[in-house]
Amino acid sequence: MQRKRTRKAGVVTAMAAAFAFTAGAQAAEVQKVHEKGLKPYEIVDGVSIPKSLTGKAGDPKRGAKIVVKRKKGNCLACHKINQLSDYPFHGNIGPELTDVASYMKEGEMRLRLVNPKVLNPDTIMPAFYRVEGLHRVMKKYEGKPVLTDQEIEDVIAFMKTLKASQ
Repeated sequence: MQRKRTRKAGVVTAMAAAFAFTAGAQAAEVQKVHEKGLKPYEIVDGVSIPKSLTGKAGDPKRGAKIVVKRKKGNCLACHKINQLSDYPFHGNIGPELTDVASYMKEGEMRLRLVNPKVLNPDTIMPAFYRVEGLHRVMKKYEGKPVLTDQEIEDVIAFMKTLKASQ
């Protein structure tokens, strides 16, 4: 009788410890990131950069221009965006972004632009706001992000307009 109670108590204790560990792992994890020459930002819960990199909203018209510009965002090389059907050569490597604002929050979009490797280390999507830990960077681009903090915010502002028509 005593042995059964001890075993039960041990199982309950182990379950409580496992629950406490799980609850602790699910608590809000904030990772502060600062790279040389770039503004610091916080990654929350490993999936989002909820705060603007500049402290102000972006311009969706400038964002659209960056998305289609081949020497800047070049998003259409990999993604289809129906709202930009006037531009040719939409890619199909990445997910379609036609309705991205309906299923993704602003902070989630921002992390995917800043450094998608946080979410998927094997992704082929480039990190647009990084200067460290990159490979095969042309000499003239070393130490420079693909997009500035304001350009990131402009692209986010444009992406927030992308909802499929009802």
